[in-house]
Amino acid sequence: MATAQAWAYVGRDNNGKTVKGKLDAASEGAVASRLGTMGISPISIKESAEGTGLNREISIPGFSKGVGLKDLAIMSRQMATMIGSGLSLLRTLNILAEQTENKPLAKILKQVRDDVERGVSISESFAKHSESFPPIMINMVRAGETGGFLDGALESIAANFEKEVKLRGTIKSAMTYPVIVLLMSLVSVLIMLIFIVPIFEDMFKGLGGALPAPTMFLVNVSNSMIYVVPVLAVGGFAFSVWWRKNKNTDRVRMRVDPLKLRLPVFGNLLKKIAVARFSRNFANMIGAGVPILQALKIVGETSGNWVIENALTKVAESVRQGQSISGPLLLQPVFPPMVTQMIAVGEDAGSLETMLNKIADFYDQEVESSTEQLTAAIEPLLIAFLGVVIGGMVIALYMPIFSIASVIK
Repeated sequence: MATAQAWAYVGRDNNGKTVKGKLDAASEGAVASRLGTMGISPISIKESAEGTGLNREISIPGFSKGVGLKDLAIMSRQMATMIGSGLSLLRTLNILAEQTENKPLAKILKQVRDDVERGVSISESFAKHSESFPPIMINMVRAGETGGFLDGALESIAANFEKEVKLRGTIKSAMTYPVIVLLMSLVSVLIMLIFIVPIFEDMFKGLGGALPAPTMFLVNVSNSMIYVVPVLAVGGFAFSVWWRKNKNTDRVRMRVDPLKLRLPVFGNLLKKIAVARFSRNFANMIGAGVPILQALKIVGETSGNWVIENALTKVAESVRQGQSISGPLLLQPVFPPMVTQMIAVGEDAGSLETMLNKIADFYDQEVESSTEQLTAAIEPLLIAFLGVVIGGMVIALYMPIFSIASVIK
């Protein structure tokens, strides 16, 4: 198979309007054929120079923008609208690939379009890019293709991702101020230890006499900064590299995730977030017609916590043996009793999807309320911490000055 390359084209659409654009194809004839399926009569087709020489896009590893959940929500919403309006899947993908602002996503959509043009299903093509498309999206698209309601499945995906983006935004906005205050306090302490304390130390040496114990402790800490700061910097960088490579492995998750849920203040919040995500994803999978066992497996993988995933694996095994969902779910302590009771009612009444959506909405509100309360509690604690640390350092520095008279005598 010939390697695809970029082509710049000029053509006329069905209304006689001149249109310009770029396509990736193996040959000029393939471009002309694709333009025909798009309803465009080609005027000129030339090989594009974009992506070579000085026009080549520079990508720095670790700093290039990836495909975010918000990008997927927008793409799913646009795709559902266009398919629902009667546009063909191939033309929909072509329009999305040309108009998407996120360059990595646009590149992936071009590859998906090429796959679909060769007869590959869109879900199979999405599965080739599992690093960008979550499992829940791939499986809901597959269910929509099979059941003939692809636009409806995409609408559900868009709504799901939009709520997830809103949830993340709520948490980030609530935690921004405390994090900034904490970072500023740490920077202030480092500046005082590295630059201010040595000045006072030199001044104290000229006065003679013994320094008070708090001042000596502060001076010793300041002198150790020349070794501590480089070690912390190197250690922090090494840990970040290791964490990025290993954070998603089962060996790390099975030890770290249970600790997250047992944190004094944040553990309860993280549990509510996980339950909200589980309920919403499970409701959307059931609504899309995904089989229960497959839905439980996917929902566990996308829950974001190993404890939830492990619990749902046990639930799926019980369901495979003919039990209900709520029964084995009740045996998993990570799920609150209210959740299992509402799921049991939903199973009995035949409205499991509705109950799951209500659970998700309830826990979304709980998360929003908890983050507001947490922020309100953290702010005064951080201010008090900053006052104690900075104030204690200032007092320790000025203690020798109070005894200058006795030292001079």
